[in-house]
Amino acid sequence: MNRRLAVYPGTFDPIHLGHLDIITRGLKAFDRILVGVGINIDKKPLLSLEDRVSVIQEVVRQEIPEHERVEVKPFRGLAVRFVREAGSSVMLRGLRTTSDMEYEFTMSLANMTLDPDIETVFLMAKDTYSHLSSSLLRQIASFGGEMGKFLPKGAVELVRKRYTVQPD
Repeated sequence: MNRRLAVYPGTFDPIHLGHLDIITRGLKAFDRILVGVGINIDKKPLLSLEDRVSVIQEVVRQEIPEHERVEVKPFRGLAVRFVREAGSSVMLRGLRTTSDMEYEFTMSLANMTLDPDIETVFLMAKDTYSHLSSSLLRQIASFGGEMGKFLPKGAVELVRKRYTVQPD
């Protein structure tokens, strides 16, 4: 197992500044970060899996000076399997709120049952990003709200193209 590689799985639909912050800060603790872009069957995605992967790759290249230490790959299925297949034993997760903690704690326990050799490492969101969620941003975008305050530059135009202002 490669303990110097952390896998940061999520749907990233769309990637926002909070996600980018977790990746950047994760690079302080790990040599490499693999961003695993997955499918959540409970969510109806705005962006296709391929679009999410390509926009994250572009955002990482534009926004992270050490972008060569970050890889982005799609995956299907269980995150713990993806972590294992990547040759890592560390899953990186971000926490925003106490409700996140409850959800992530439950997921962490399930993941430990599925693969006890994989550890979950949590990074607390910076207060400036603690209110961000992809579902909130999809709602703002659906009503034509300004996305530049929440999304990396490379993601704004793609999200804007996917939504039009809905009539009252």
